[in-house]
Amino acid sequence: MTKQEASERYKIPIKILEEYEKWGLCHEVKKVMGSWQYDGSDLERLSMIMTLHDVGFSVGEIETYMNLLMDRDHTKKQRMEMLNQRRESALDEIHLKEAQLVRLDYLRHSIREAKGS
Repeated sequence: MTKQEASERYKIPIKILEEYEKWGLCHEVKKVMGSWQYDGSDLERLSMIMTLHDVGFSVGEIETYMNLLMDRDHTKKQRMEMLNQRRESALDEIHLKEAQLVRLDYLRHSIREAKGS
């Protein structure tokens, strides 16, 4: 499957596919007549990249994680630490948003109470 076909079929932006190629993670990708050809294992890695992107990893973090993933046996702990850090960060964001909602609700309540007077 070509880069364009992979982009269209799996809704992966061409930019991400180009980053993927630059990272050297395309061990199975073969260049045929000037265009990259993706196989099943490449698409699995691309799926992981999209998942990491969706959970908030930066491009640099995704590259680091994917390089660690390619060396599975020795990097489980490092990958788990990266996921734990992202989870903690997500929880911090949730708690911040919860605190903002409490303040907004207080302000809304204040306006409702003032209307009644």
